[in-house]
Amino acid sequence: MNKNIKKPRNLDMYKAILTLRNVDECIRFFDDLCSVTELKAMEQRFQVAEFLNRGMVYNDILEQTGASSATISRVNRSLQYGADGYEIVFARLKEQEEK
Repeated sequence: MNKNIKKPRNLDMYKAILTLRNVDECIRFFDDLCSVTELKAMEQRFQVAEFLNRGMVYNDILEQTGASSATISRVNRSLQYGADGYEIVFARLKEQEEK
């Protein structure tokens, strides 16, 4: 478990996500679960994380994504000091690309 989690979590949603079999199912589930605004915010944060992970600078990320400097900073803090969730996903995506 994540060492940074302070409150107990209801794990049902996370278990449900793990049952999804493909991108289409993920899109359908998240479309039902989240508002358009929430989805756009999550997609933007993930794109920012990808760019930061590739070494892109803040101004270029801002220009490419429209994310605020506060959002970019928050994502950068997660990459540097977070629970390593981005790191896990980026490593697995890289493995998939190499196959």
